[in-house]
Amino acid sequence: MIPSAAMWPENMIVRCPSSRTRVLFLIITLLLSTLLFCIPSSIPQHQPQNMDSASPEPFRHEKRSKKGDDASGLERGFSMLDAVFFNDSKMLEIEKGAKELTIPIIKDNRKIVATTNGGLKHPSPLVFNSEWKHEEIHDDVKRFNHPSVSGVTRPENEEDIAFMTILELGHLIRTKQISSEELVGIFLKRIKRYNPVLEAVITITEDLAYKQAKQADQLLSQGVDLGPLHGIPYGLKDIIAVPEYKTTWGSTTFKDQVLDIEAWVYKRLKSAGAVLLGKLVTGSLAYDDIWFGGRTRNPWNIEEFTTGSSAGPAACTSAGMVPFAIGSETAGSITYPSARCGVTALRPTFGAVGRTGVLSLSESLDKLGPLCRSAVDCAIVLDVIRGKDPDDLSSRKIFLDDPFSVDITKLTVGYIEDAEMEVVDVLRSKGVKMVPFKLNYTVESVQGILNFTMDVDMLAHFDAWQRSGQDDEFEAQDQWPTELRRARVIPAVDYIQSQRARGKLIQEVKEGFTVDAFVGNVTDWEKVCVGNLVGMPVMVVPVGFEKIKDPPTNATRRRSTVTTGIYAPPDHDHIALALTMAYQSVTDHHKQRPPIDNLGPDDAIPNPPKALIPPRILKG
Repeated sequence: MIPSAAMWPENMIVRCPSSRTRVLFLIITLLLSTLLFCIPSSIPQHQPQNMDSASPEPFRHEKRSKKGDDASGLERGFSMLDAVFFNDSKMLEIEKGAKELTIPIIKDNRKIVATTNGGLKHPSPLVFNSEWKHEEIHDDVKRFNHPSVSGVTRPENEEDIAFMTILELGHLIRTKQISSEELVGIFLKRIKRYNPVLEAVITITEDLAYKQAKQADQLLSQGVDLGPLHGIPYGLKDIIAVPEYKTTWGSTTFKDQVLDIEAWVYKRLKSAGAVLLGKLVTGSLAYDDIWFGGRTRNPWNIEEFTTGSSAGPAACTSAGMVPFAIGSETAGSITYPSARCGVTALRPTFGAVGRTGVLSLSESLDKLGPLCRSAVDCAIVLDVIRGKDPDDLSSRKIFLDDPFSVDITKLTVGYIEDAEMEVVDVLRSKGVKMVPFKLNYTVESVQGILNFTMDVDMLAHFDAWQRSGQDDEFEAQDQWPTELRRARVIPAVDYIQSQRARGKLIQEVKEGFTVDAFVGNVTDWEKVCVGNLVGMPVMVVPVGFEKIKDPPTNATRRRSTVTTGIYAPPDHDHIALALTMAYQSVTDHHKQRPPIDNLGPDDAIPNPPKALIPPRILKG
């Protein structure tokens, strides 16, 4: 099954909004240099006459200093952008970022796609659809034929119950060995026990959970079975709206926000009988693992943090606080925390899961996906949440083959130089043709393209937040505040050039993807950027453990997880799922439990912790 051109979505249909003097340097970045060069210096500085009340000028009247004198020449440029709300320090910070990051990215993209005129090559993957009417969506996608389990008996220990798979828990419910209400009680007890240490849950939806569990039990007693998720508890990343409960986005600014919206993915899970336990931690505005209530820890080594904004879903699933969770990824927010916490997870094909009612960073990058105990569980959850969301123009019906029916012996799977060889050897022993592989492409500005795409889109969604100075409340000033100030001075034409360069990357990856899937590092930043820009699915696969660095004692039970990724072409999530299921059928790394109750003799968590994990750093 070597993929052909017909196996890829047409043009990866995505939808994204997508010095002479110090002054001239900035204006060049804005494509306004010619205009400013012609303006005499005697012309008085423009002062806005009618600024929007939502866009005050709170910082302009500070006392001039040497820094203020340096910044004074920048004010005219910012006034032409209607961005005079920045104070001197922020203008100088933006100028520094433009020199060090923005301009190099712009130049790289121009070399790639803007050396010839006419626009005959390298189209942007931006799509406009003039249709006014939307046809009613019928859910006629063929569903997966998941396996059944039998002979499963209820463990005596609640901890053993907490780490059972979705199918095992479902069997206990259907055979009346346990009720959904009892399961809710078990998992809520674990959430209340471990959350003070892990800082992984923002809102516990206890009343809703018991209500939904009671309904699930009643339906089963009436002979109504809604499928494999019937009565199964779970958690949602707190960027996903649920009516009557706070959707905080992890942010101090929005921590009391209640949205009267029922997110599409929540509707899908509710209709399948799943039971919501809580809103799980997202890093503030879906950036990294720092939120208004703290910083989420890794259950395998609770001295360190999870990294990635799907911090709560990863930590809660790893610690047995939920059987599964829904996270999101724009650039690494599923892959990084899942890898750190040793969780099996799927970042699906872009567009596979609808995003109505979910915080948007970038319309052409955002994806929702499951974090679970196993690849089987990931397939079951994906089957429920996939499909066309009529209010999300980027979502679509993706006709996946059944991952439980894939003949992996007919697949050719590549492995790149950073692949974990145990996975390669196991898949080879299962009859898969394994070959050395390298994903070749010529676009050198991949990381910069992702930066431009994500940051400009994000700023469009949080323009009022920045203009009003609310970004000063942000929990980590070196994250969104710094990046979005740089985004303010990215010229529109160079944003479009970055999308044209992205289109070239998509075409080159499509042509170079000559295998059915490949195995490689799942947290390498370049691969994270390529995968998200192209929209390809990847499985996060736990493959073992290592000793932590600088252990307090040789007897500590804390570990660093080892993971790899199984990547597939867009619309071929079933292949990545099938390969991961084959690997996990003969290994047990994904079944191990973190030592959150017993760290080992003579081991204790220092407070504050010594091992500080830095936030994600975007590179030019």
